[in-house]
Amino acid sequence: VQLQASGGGLVEPGGSLRLSCTAAGNVDNILVMGWYRQPPKKGRELVAGYKRGGGIIYSSSAKGRFTISRDDAKNSMYLQMDSLKPEDTAVYVCNMEVESDQTEYDIWGQGTLVTVSS
Repeated sequence: VQLQASGGGLVEPGGSLRLSCTAAGNVDNILVMGWYRQPPKKGRELVAGYKRGGGIIYSSSAKGRFTISRDDAKNSMYLQMDSLKPEDTAVYVCNMEVESDQTEYDIWGQGTLVTVSS
């Protein structure tokens, strides 16, 4: 199973972007989904995610501006990012914990760069 992320790019402050992440391969069940980001010269941080068993969590910086969603029929999740700020500039990485053939896998996507600048 592999994750394919897309949707990054250059956007002006106040603009919007929508990131997508799709699991390709034999996926029986998606247990956990999450978007992380790594700003330049900083560590990776959770942006938003679906917790195991239900519930959504947002970072304090994402709350009110970003919206995570999912389409289980497509093994996909999305991150709608509005009111973007320069400090949102980062490589955004998707993560899923999936069940395939009765085995659980923790999978990371390749990352997509989001640059917020005028």
